[in-house]
Amino acid sequence: MVKVMKESVIKQVLALQSKSTAELKELWRSIFDTDAPPHSKTYLIPRLAYRLQELAYGPMAEKSAKQLDNLADQMEKGKKFTNHYMAAKPLAGTKLIREFQGDLHEVLVSENGFIYQGQSYKSLSAIARKITGTRWNGPAFFGLRSNKEA
Repeated sequence: MVKVMKESVIKQVLALQSKSTAELKELWRSIFDTDAPPHSKTYLIPRLAYRLQELAYGPMAEKSAKQLDNLADQMEKGKKFTNHYMAAKPLAGTKLIREFQGDLHEVLVSENGFIYQGQSYKSLSAIARKITGTRWNGPAFFGLRSNKEA
């Protein structure tokens, strides 16, 4: 089984797009300890990306996983979601991870806000400002919405 370093997981996930199907299947064997299913790159890449992140950061909170499964089921049935719906605050227990100027920054979503470096914050924007030194839309900084929506 491959050991995934937290510092390099973002680079590994981004590099998946440039790999051949054969390379992706080889990576699959190394991190899942089983042969890859006979699917295309579009099937393999998101699953490999999830697994790499899971190995580096730990499994997703059960409540978050159930909500994502529910959303996926609804999307398979043709339901469309508005940006407003998708921009809702992530569930408590979710980790938001952002690389900025070579440093990884982890934020834990809590019931009452967010926790960054052991300190509680009411908004992601306050955390983004602490990290960058400039004003940022917090959800945009952490990839929860695009800058255009911010």
